[in-house]
Amino acid sequence: MAHISLFIGGIGRLPESGRPTGIYKHAVSAPLDLGYAGFSGDQQADRRVHGGPEKAVHLYPARHYARLAARFPEAAGQLQPGSLGENISTAELDENAVRLGDTWRLGEAVLQVCQPRTPCWKIDERFAADGMAAFIAEHQLTGWYWRVLTPGRVAPGDELLLLQAADTTTLAAAMALWQSHRPALAELEKLAATPGLASNWQQKIEQRLEWLRRNPETGAASGFHLNPEAP
Repeated sequence: MAHISLFIGGIGRLPESGRPTGIYKHAVSAPLDLGYAGFSGDQQADRRVHGGPEKAVHLYPARHYARLAARFPEAAGQLQPGSLGENISTAELDENAVRLGDTWRLGEAVLQVCQPRTPCWKIDERFAADGMAAFIAEHQLTGWYWRVLTPGRVAPGDELLLLQAADTTTLAAAMALWQSHRPALAELEKLAATPGLASNWQQKIEQRLEWLRRNPETGAASGFHLNPEAP
């Protein structure tokens, strides 16, 4: 069980480039409808890389903000729940507490953990903090995306309740494997076959597997890259 806060937002502009972004969210105080594509009233600037059924809802662990503030003190005043564009914030869960494929109830809705978030350069610009996105990726402070299995009404006072724990790896372990220099093929194959895994992440894992099989003696860089178009 985890207590949560809810956030949604429209399209804003980044302070330097003026690029559109959906990262600016505000706290919600009334119930919202949650559908297969996300919360009513929530928007994404670039639908090529955001939103959709496998990125319907983003949760960011609230405990990560203290670590980010310590590393980037110039942005500490801005680093608070909701400021990284998440829809759900909780202090009671992190990447070590959930598994790929887990199903959770939130209000009337049922959600499934399906992939980590990939941080990007827009985080750096949003906070005027060079290297923040890379730090988030390197230290696995990413949060995760849920797909919506059952739409429904969700209120700010609702709690996340675990319905079914998947017999899979934790999200933290999956990211550590993905980031490793040259992971064991059998472990990477197992990750690619994880039930409930988002199809786009599965494709990336399979592409890396193919490269590793073709290049058995060559070092391979980490697979967890920053997405140039996120969020």
